[in-house]
Amino acid sequence: MLTGSEPDTTPVDEASAVGLRVAILSDAAPERNGVGAYYRDLADHLRAAGARVALIAPRHHNGRWHGGLSLPLPGDPTQRILVPSRAFIRRRLERLAPTVIVVPTPGPYGLFGLHLARRLGVELVVGFHTHFEALTDLFPHWGLGRRLANAYLRACHRHLFEHGRVVLANSESMLEVARAIGAQRLELMATPIPKRFLDRTPTPLRPRVERVLFAGRLAPEKNLEAIVAAARALPDLEFLIAGDGPLKGWLEAQAAGLPNLRLIGWVRRERILDLIDSVEALILPSRIESFGTIALEAMARARPVLVSPACGIRSWEQLSQGLFVIEEGESLSAALERLCDLSPEVREQRAQQARAAAAALNASNLRHWIRMLAPESE
Repeated sequence: MLTGSEPDTTPVDEASAVGLRVAILSDAAPERNGVGAYYRDLADHLRAAGARVALIAPRHHNGRWHGGLSLPLPGDPTQRILVPSRAFIRRRLERLAPTVIVVPTPGPYGLFGLHLARRLGVELVVGFHTHFEALTDLFPHWGLGRRLANAYLRACHRHLFEHGRVVLANSESMLEVARAIGAQRLELMATPIPKRFLDRTPTPLRPRVERVLFAGRLAPEKNLEAIVAAARALPDLEFLIAGDGPLKGWLEAQAAGLPNLRLIGWVRRERILDLIDSVEALILPSRIESFGTIALEAMARARPVLVSPACGIRSWEQLSQGLFVIEEGESLSAALERLCDLSPEVREQRAQQARAAAAALNASNLRHWIRMLAPESE
C-alpha cells in the first residue's frame, strides 16, 4: 500500500513554484485521455503557484487533430500519433528558456523532448503513466506486429529512463514495471484534480442509487463486457457510458437491446463535473488501469466509486478507504447490488471521506511535483 511522499505540512496555498520554468512535451492530447488531462491540470496548478509552464502537445478540436503530421494509431481509429514541427517547438522553448523538461510519453513529442533536454543542458523528468506493452497484449491478432510494438516501446521507455533525472510513476504496479524496464531513480506521484472539482460544492446524493457512470476510452482494457452484463442483470439501474474508442460500434449494438444502457459519446472536460454530479456512483471495472483519473475526480465530487482490483488507485492508502472494490471472482452486478444495499447514510459518509482524501492528496501532490521540478542544487 502506498502512502505517497513524506508528510508535508505546508498549506497548499503557500506552495510556491516561483522561478520554475517548465516545458511539458506530451504525445497525449489534453482533450482525449487521462494522461493528457493530467498534464493540463498539473500545468494549471503550477501556474497558480507561480511557475511559467509551456504545455506542448497535440490538440483535438471539432473532430480535427492539430500539432503536426497525423498518423493512425494501431488498434484505435479514434486516436492519432502526431509528428510535431521541430522548428515550432524549438521556438517555444527558446522563449521559455526552461529550467526543466517533463516527458510523459514515448512518442514523437516525448522523444523530441528528451533530445531538447540534452541539447539545452536542462534536467529531464519522466512521467510513467501507461504500461503500453501490457495494452498491446490485448491484441493477439497483431501477431509479429505486437512483438515489434512491444520491443519498440520498451526501448523508448528504457532510453527515456536512462536520461531522466527521475522517473515518476502513479502506482505501485507502475513503479515495478518501470524498475523492470530499467529505471533507477524512481518516485511516486499522485494525480492532480481540476481546481473546480474541489471548489464547487457537490450535488447531494439521492437516497437511492438510480444511475451509474462509466467514463473513459471504449477499449478492450476497460472490461466493457462487464458493464453490459450488469445492465442486463440490473434492469432498474440506468448505466451511462461516456467516451469513444474502438469498441463504440459493439457497444451501440448492445445498447440497442438494453433500454437502461445509454451511450452519450465523447464528453468534453468542462462537462465531466456536471455529468459526475448527475449520477449516484462511478464504475471502473478495468482489466488494466494504471491509476484511474476519473475515479479520483468522482471521489472529489463526493460520489461512491466502484473499481476493479486492477485499478492502480487502490494502492494509495490515503484513497483506499474511500473506494468500493469489486472482489476477486465477483461480478460487477453483484458488487453494484452490495453498494445499492448500503444505507444512504453509509454511502454519504464514505463519499465525504473520499472527497476529503482526494483534496488532501491533491495538495500533497502539488508540493511533491514542485520539489521534483526544482533544480537538484536547491
